[in-house]
Parts: sequence; C-alpha cells; structure tokens
Amino acid sequence: MSLSIVIPVHNEEHQLKITIPKLIHFKKKINNLEIIFVNDFSTDNTKETILKYMKNKKFIKIVKNKKKGLGSAINCGIVASKKEYICIFMADLSDDLNDVKRYYSEISKKNYDAILGSRFIRKSSVKNYPLFKFILNRLFNIFVKFIFLSDYNDFTNGFKIYKKKTLIKILPIFSKHFNVFLELPLKIIIRKYKYKIIPISWKKRNKGISKFKINELGPLYMSTMFYCLREKIHLNKKK
Repeated sequence: MSLSIVIPVHNEEHQLKITIPKLIHFKKKINNLEIIFVNDFSTDNTKETILKYMKNKKFIKIVKNKKKGLGSAINCGIVASKKEYICIFMADLSDDLNDVKRYYSEISKKNYDAILGSRFIRKSSVKNYPLFKFILNRLFNIFVKFIFLSDYNDFTNGFKIYKKKTLIKILPIFSKHFNVFLELPLKIIIRKYKYKIIPISWKKRNKGISKFKINELGPLYMSTMFYCLREKIHLNKKK
C-alpha cells in the first residue's frame, strides 16, 4: 500500500507554516507516503516556504501547475503521484488528518475505487460553517443528489481519496476551478466505480482567506453538473 496526499496551493505562505509541520508529524502514521504540493501560480513566498521544509524530507514534493486553476492543479497532482492511492487535501487544514488515515484504511479493505467523505451524515462533525454558505451548500448538494439519484450528499467537498488507476481512467478533467470537486465524485458514481461513504470532520480555517467565491462559482458548478449529466445519459444509451 502507498499513498499520495495532493495539496493544491495558491498564496498559502503563512498557512503552510502551520500545515507542513502537522503533515510531517502525520508521516509517522503512514510509512509509504508522499506529499505533493501543486503550486498554482502563487505570487507570495509559497514556493520558498515549501522548499524550506523539503530539506531532508524526500517525501515532500512540489509541482508547478501547468495552467492556472484548481482543476489543472489537481490534474498535475494526479499525474505526478507515484503511489497507489491519492488523497486530495486542502492546505487550510479545514479537514482532519485523522480522517486521511481512516480513508487510507477503508479504501484498501475491499479494493474500493474511492472513499467519499460526507460532512453531513450521522457521526460527522462540522464547526463554524458560515450559515449562508451552509444553506447554499445543502440546497445544491440535495439537488445534485436528486438529479443523479445518488446516495451521496457532499459532492462539493474536495477532501476525498481515490485509487490512482481509477482517477487516470476518468481524465481529462473538464472543470477549471472548485467545480473539479463536483466532477470527480460524479464521474465515480455515474461510471459505477466501487465506492463507500463515511462521515468526516470539518472546521472553518483559522488563518488566511478562503479562495472560494460563491457568486463566481455558481455557474461553473452548474456547467459541471450538466456536463456529467450528459455523460450519464450517454452511458445509459449505450446499455
């Protein structure tokens, strides 16, 4: 077993001084681990901060994004990974590293293609989620769940784990920004790959500013949803 943690970063210089030491400590829990930072055209000292921590830490790597945007950054991380499983993780530590260990354990038990975490099921935990964002999140995720007749309810959260071979099969990535996190689980579901849903924890970031802009991303999420819906209809016609 082996794991890559892929972390897209854009202007996270100050946050990384908190995140990277925690990741180095987490390395003790998983032997065959690599941590891949994908630098998405940062204009601060993000790159220099990562390079500082990379000294004598061969499991930490940095990759330059080829085309600005989160979708491309995730794609670069997938291609750069040398391990069997890939966990997408946010640099802001809003997700729990203990859940990464749970993901890794679960995905290997029955040869799953993906473990899809949900912040909104029994035994999950959410702290300080902004109310307006929460309402929009739930409305949109319930809508997607209904449209795709799915048992999943947290498509838009990026924190998930996949088998690398499966991710390679669902490339190329259509989405350019945060909507990539909707595209990946939808492709897993509509192509009938083997997955499991488990509860996870989430908390609002303590440092820095979120790059997520609701007013800018709404149309992008809708375009991704319709893109995946067309694929689902096409696959059903083939049967």
